[in-house]
Parts: sequence; C-alpha cells; structure tokens
Amino acid sequence: MEPINTELILSPWVPGVFSLVSFTLAILVMMAVMLFLTRWLGVKRVNPDKQLPYESGIIPTGTARLRYPVPFFLVAIFFLLFDVEGAFIFSWAVACRDLGWKGFLQMTFFILVLILGLVYVWRKGGLEWHGKTRIK
Repeated sequence: MEPINTELILSPWVPGVFSLVSFTLAILVMMAVMLFLTRWLGVKRVNPDKQLPYESGIIPTGTARLRYPVPFFLVAIFFLLFDVEGAFIFSWAVACRDLGWKGFLQMTFFILVLILGLVYVWRKGGLEWHGKTRIK
C-alpha cells in the first residue's frame, strides 16, 4: 500500500475529497435554486379536482382504506422469512467444504430450528387460508 499524499487531497486536478465535496455542493445548490424557483414562479390555482387522487383517469369511488385479510400478511412474512433463510443456506452451500463438520452441524441445527418453527406455525393454524386462524 502506498501512503496517502496529503498535499494532493485538496487538489482540483486529482480525484479525491475536493472533487467530491465540490460536486456535492454544486448539486445541492442547483437543487435548492430549482426548488426555490418553482415555488416562487409557479402558478398556484386551487381547484377541488386537483385534490382528488389520480387513478389512471378513473374517477375514484369509495375509500382507499381497504382491509386486507390476515393470511395475506402471514404469507408475506413467511415468504420473507424463508427467503432470507434460503439465501443463508445457499451461502453455506458455497462454503460447505471450507467449513467442515462444524459448519455442517451448525447448518443442521439451523435447518432443524426452521423445521420446528414451520411445524409450530402449522400447528397454530398460521398456514390455514380458510376460516378462522387459531394464532393466539
């Protein structure tokens, strides 16, 4: 590794901190100017139709607050849970030979805990789509 040359850090000719800071400041100033100009020069006409939500040209009817059934959320949570664990198991499979028996036993325990969690959710009725769920 080469030592950091402190004389070139603030040089405008060498990529470094100075270039990054100056670019960031230029972008922030441009954003502030554009936001100020649109707020100051923009035409402000209040109209009740402008306050309605836009639904692809369809006039909205009813409320947007729909109640989703609980199984939709349960399926989403289970998907995320098992998706993350699938990524963990895949990364273990890539390094399986390097980890040896210790890694194999740890992954066996991990999969066993997953199976026990799945059985628990199944027994509590978390996978039931119809009727009342028994989760308590």
